Formats: sequence, structure tokens, C-alpha cells
Amino acid sequence: MRSRQIVLMRTPLNSGWKWGVAGVTGTLIAGLGVWLALSGTPNLGVLLRLVRDPEFLRHTIQAWGPLAPVVFILIQALQVVVAPIPGEVTGLLGGYVFGLWLGFVYSTLGLTVGSLFAFWVGRRLGALFVQRVANHRIWDQMGFIIEAEGAVLCLVIYLIPGLPKDILCYVFGLSPMPFWVFALVSTLGRMPGTWALSAQGAQVASGHYLELLLFSAIVAAVAIPFYYYRSQILGWLGSRRGPRGV
Repeated sequence: MRSRQIVLMRTPLNSGWKWGVAGVTGTLIAGLGVWLALSGTPNLGVLLRLVRDPEFLRHTIQAWGPLAPVVFILIQALQVVVAPIPGEVTGLLGGYVFGLWLGFVYSTLGLTVGSLFAFWVGRRLGALFVQRVANHRIWDQMGFIIEAEGAVLCLVIYLIPGLPKDILCYVFGLSPMPFWVFALVSTLGRMPGTWALSAQGAQVASGHYLELLLFSAIVAAVAIPFYYYRSQILGWLGSRRGPRGV
């Protein structure tokens, strides 16, 4: 397949604002990494406890006081770039700590920051780097993205549950898609899943377990068919690939 064999030449991101976005994003993510490295706690143990103990996670975030939203946004961005914590956990955390709507807003900001940074890294470092980040199965199944630039394709992929959306940020960096189009469409595509996780987290925090079960059942009823047929959907999207594809 041609999209897996070629190394595309990319036009440098010569607009100052694009460099500014990438620089600020990288600095923020690196700052969180430095904080984890220099903190006095065993980092791996803390991360594992954050995943396993929601109350500890909640208190850890809230301990930052007014900076708690910033810390959470950085954690969300970091999990996109290097995935130290599963995205579902941090998505639930947003609603659990901040409530439905603030959790949704903070999660969306963090996911957008991390996604744009991964997209920028993929575009700057090229196909060889992205192939090392993505495993062979993802590259073989999703390589057609490289030749596509359509906003609809990006939106559909980010709406389908079960796809490796964080890794695909790097892959989309190899496509002809403009930076701002990816920023808009990937953010919109993540919103339904982000809102659902924030709502579930908020319901857990408030102890509304019956509402949680009913809402989770509705989400599952909508998501499972798309998850089950995701390979067929990807096959259909791949059959329509091209420089001006969907």
C-alpha cells in the first residue's frame, strides 16, 4: 500500500501562531513531567494508586487548590502524548472532581492540548517516527489516513469508540490536513465520549448510582454497535481514501 511505503515531505509550519501553540503545549506537558520527576513521591506508585483509588486521586487534584484545573488539564494532555494513565480514568476523574460541565470543559481542553502536540510532533518528525509510535496493526489498518485530508474522515474516526485516538493524533500529523482543521474536528469528535465520561464521573461523586446504571446502559447501547462494526467502518473509509477523500 503506497501510504505505508512513502515518507511524505511536509511543508514547515511557518506561521508564528502555530509555533507558539506547539511551544506552549510542549512546555506545559514537559513541566508536568518535570514535576513528576522531581516530586518526593514514588512516581509509578502514585500513578498506579491514582488509577486504583478514586478518592486519593480526587484529593491529590483538589490539594492544588486554585491550580487544580490546570493540573488536571495537564494530566489529560499528558495521557494523550505518553498515556501514563488510561484516558477513561482521567475522563471519569474530570466529572468526579469538578462536576459534569466543568469536568467536561477541562477534559476537552486537556485532550485538545495533548492532541495538537501529538499532531505537531508527528508532522515535524515524520513517518519513521510515527511508525515506531504506532504498532504494526494500527499502521496497517489506519495507514490510509496519511493520504486523506477530509474533515469528515477525521470526525468519524474520533467519534468511533474503541479506536486508538491518541496514537492517531500522530498519524494525522502525516496527512495533508491543515493544523486548524485537525484542531477543530478532533475536538468535536472527542466531545460526545468526553461528555459521557464526565457525566458518569459526576454521578459517581454524587452517589446517584441508579442514574449511573441507566445512563451507562444508554451509552453502551449507542456505542457497542459502532465498536462492534469499527473494522467494517474503517474498511469502508479506507476504500474511499485519496487526496480529496471523505
